[in-house]
Amino acid sequence: MPTTATTAPLYAIKAELFRSLAHPTRIQVLEVLSAAEDHAAPVSRLLDATGAEASALSQHLAVLKRAGVVTSARTGNAVEYRLSRPLVAELLVVARAFLRETLAASGSQLAAADDLPPLPDQRAGGDAS
Repeated sequence: MPTTATTAPLYAIKAELFRSLAHPTRIQVLEVLSAAEDHAAPVSRLLDATGAEASALSQHLAVLKRAGVVTSARTGNAVEYRLSRPLVAELLVVARAFLRETLAASGSQLAAADDLPPLPDQRAGGDAS
């Protein structure tokens, strides 16, 4: 079915979502949040997990926030980020499965994928590496 005036904005929204995910640091942040209790973590934990400079991480978090993928809340001096919806964690599980399938022919890279932090379904015993 061809794109119409009604469906074009929907595709644009989806494209913006995928653009917001198009950086390794942003994916790493989302995986940390996905694996965290309540899908939330303070900026200090995200800095430790990513190794990013504070200013760079701030820019990545702003991209994710503009896209509606994360939300933030300030408590005193601390800022906590949270996945905006549980579906974001599910999207990462599917992306991880795609990664593992793509890397299946490469033993060393597949082994590296096994060392990535667990995602929610993995903790429950699922096979969503």
